[in-house]
Amino acid sequence: MPKVTVDGVELDVPQGATVLQACEMAGKEIPRFCYHERLSIAGNCRMCLVEVAPGPPKPQASCALPTAEGQVIKTDSPMVKKAREGVMEFLLINHPLDCPICDQGGECDLQDQSVAYGRGATRYDENKRAVTEKYMGPIVKTVMTRCIQCTRCVRFAEEVAGVEDIGAIGRGENMQITSYLEHAVASELSGNIVDLCPVGALTSKPYAFEARPWELTKTLGIDMMDAVGTNVRIDARGRQVLRVLPRINDDVNEEWASDKTRHHVDGLVRRRLDQPYVRVNGTLQPASWAEAFAAIKAVNAGSSVAAIAGDLADCETMFAAKSLVNALGGNLLEGRQTGLDYDVTSLSAVNFNTTIAEAENADVILLVGTNLRWEAPLINTRIRKAAWKKGAKVFAIGPETDLTYKTEWLGDDASLVAKLPAHVLDTLKGAERPMLIFGGGALSVPGVHGAGLALAKSVNAVKEGWNGFNVVHFSAARMGSLMLGYGLPGGIKDVIAAKPKLAFFLGADEVDFAALPDTFKVYVGHHGDKGAHAADVILPAAAWTEKDFTTVNTEGRVQRSEKAVFAPGDAREDWSIFRALADTLGVSLGFDSFDQCRAAMIAAVPSLGVEGLADYGWSVPKLAAKPEARAIPSPIKDFYLTNAICRASPTMQRCSEELIHGADFAEAAE
Repeated sequence: MPKVTVDGVELDVPQGATVLQACEMAGKEIPRFCYHERLSIAGNCRMCLVEVAPGPPKPQASCALPTAEGQVIKTDSPMVKKAREGVMEFLLINHPLDCPICDQGGECDLQDQSVAYGRGATRYDENKRAVTEKYMGPIVKTVMTRCIQCTRCVRFAEEVAGVEDIGAIGRGENMQITSYLEHAVASELSGNIVDLCPVGALTSKPYAFEARPWELTKTLGIDMMDAVGTNVRIDARGRQVLRVLPRINDDVNEEWASDKTRHHVDGLVRRRLDQPYVRVNGTLQPASWAEAFAAIKAVNAGSSVAAIAGDLADCETMFAAKSLVNALGGNLLEGRQTGLDYDVTSLSAVNFNTTIAEAENADVILLVGTNLRWEAPLINTRIRKAAWKKGAKVFAIGPETDLTYKTEWLGDDASLVAKLPAHVLDTLKGAERPMLIFGGGALSVPGVHGAGLALAKSVNAVKEGWNGFNVVHFSAARMGSLMLGYGLPGGIKDVIAAKPKLAFFLGADEVDFAALPDTFKVYVGHHGDKGAHAADVILPAAAWTEKDFTTVNTEGRVQRSEKAVFAPGDAREDWSIFRALADTLGVSLGFDSFDQCRAAMIAAVPSLGVEGLADYGWSVPKLAAKPEARAIPSPIKDFYLTNAICRASPTMQRCSEELIHGADFAEAAE
């Protein structure tokens, strides 16, 4: 480890560390625009200048300079101060005075660093250059005159998103950053370049001119749009969520978020259910809570009652519903609303066991029936890192698609899992860290689950210090529902076969409601979507931003989210709905408050009481290992419209039309 001196402080730094990293280890703040910890080094902006001896008698860019034994680094000398002031003066030569109307105002690196490191005056009298705006799609708004050409967006698109749609054209002062042919950036991660942009050149189009950062109340939450469990910050003003931004969590999402996570929020204020409804003579009529509860009581269902959890259901909601069903004498609980019926007797056999963070260390990967770009975009970035940066080999079975990294497609026949080509089998057996990833669609084909577990054993994918057998879920509620017992042997088919007199749908919109013609349907949810249209009684509930809750992601990580805003109108938090309904039905749930509900849930399932990875052990169920010879279906038809909130979101609808279905949208200038 090289020993260096930073402003008189001696320290040992790791081999290969840069001077900038050494300065930060010494507690010094180094200004930068182009450097980013998760991107390659560009050395464009020159803002990170420091004085280094031995070396040339001039400031050097610390981000691109490796440390060496005996270096003496000065970060606050007169030479460094003057050099940084000069760089800042050059950066501001062409930058417009847009701060009052710029969405980056208040959280802009250029503002902050010009105050801290700038001269305070400019000597430039010439006309500023102007750059025409570029079109980058429905997510990213561009004002390219503000661009300082740090190329963070270019590097992110190429290295992390894997979509080379952004680049530079021209040279010198004529250089411009643009999307390819000025088309929409075709990535489900494009919104991250807004966070990366250190100036206001790239801002959020749906959020444009909505609010200033100091107006917003910031709440820590967990995203529910997929099963990754992205750590987010919910920014709200009054009773409305205005934006969702990612938080840093290296074990889950690093510091990225998918476009669906960021921009579904305008759907939270549209098509909302804000009062109870009861179906009278075939038509849903507004009602009071007492009338809605009375209609449910009048069913006299006895123990013939079921609960079906939707993809957005949280653990407390599912536990409260389960408590009510059990108190009534029923036991029909199911969370796989679309008809999946894979074996759930072993949670480890349906878990992402490698963990999201460790996925990037696999050396041979087999994907079976999963489009990771749609089902789990932030797991796909980890697989891309393994393939692109570390040279992992990737094989895939399923419908062919662009996963952003080199993939050898073996076909879409499910039976291939049991009879892999010899070179694939040999490569897996010879791997130090083999990894198998099965999508929910793959497990819907009889025999695939058993064949996958048998394959994991034959290639030694599960061994000391490494578990390479993984199932990736696309529903945020899935692992939590399985831990709470929402899993019948035959899936939703068992519920349909039982013909319950009364069924609660916890935001479940994808169920085949026609298959339950004689069941009294109670929809407990927050949006007027398919489930509400089929319901006999609607009980308005809180969306994920409107309540405290516990959720479990696809790797079995238990996480907690906090309440950011209040639910609209007469809508109530889900647990309280079931608690109040229990009184009407004459049963007791054993809790009277949210804290008591959570405590009862933890008492029933202790793993839900400890934040972090739940320990499922490793057990292999005995399953048939001969897959049917048929194509593997995809569980997601449209990435942007997977749930009721997204379908209510104008931004998600526009993304779907433009990026999935190829619709053209004329801009105002056209």
